[in-house]
Amino acid sequence: MSFFISDAAAQAAPAGTSPGIEGLLFPLAILAFFYFLFIRPQAKKAKEQKQMLSALSKGTEVVTSGGVLGKVIEVDENFVKLEVSENSFVYVQRHAISSMMPKGTYKTVSKKIKK
Repeated sequence: MSFFISDAAAQAAPAGTSPGIEGLLFPLAILAFFYFLFIRPQAKKAKEQKQMLSALSKGTEVVTSGGVLGKVIEVDENFVKLEVSENSFVYVQRHAISSMMPKGTYKTVSKKIKK
């Protein structure tokens, strides 16, 4: 059979050698890349959201994840009562609040709507 197919001669590695630290360098670099690109920013954003929700108080102006602008009237363990216009109230879950607005935003927007 060796007449048609030449015999392959593999070079044997010296006994007792292993890839060492060089073999782990590339996978560790990939893990570090994913940590700094995805995991760390996500955890930082979650921490900021948690701090914002714990700072909610009566009179704070917020925007919900659905885009509703309102002024906080009551704060409960799980729900927040928002005034969205004069004598119109909406209850939303705490985690549905996406951002806090600067003071006066609610008044400015409500004046524009009245005109």
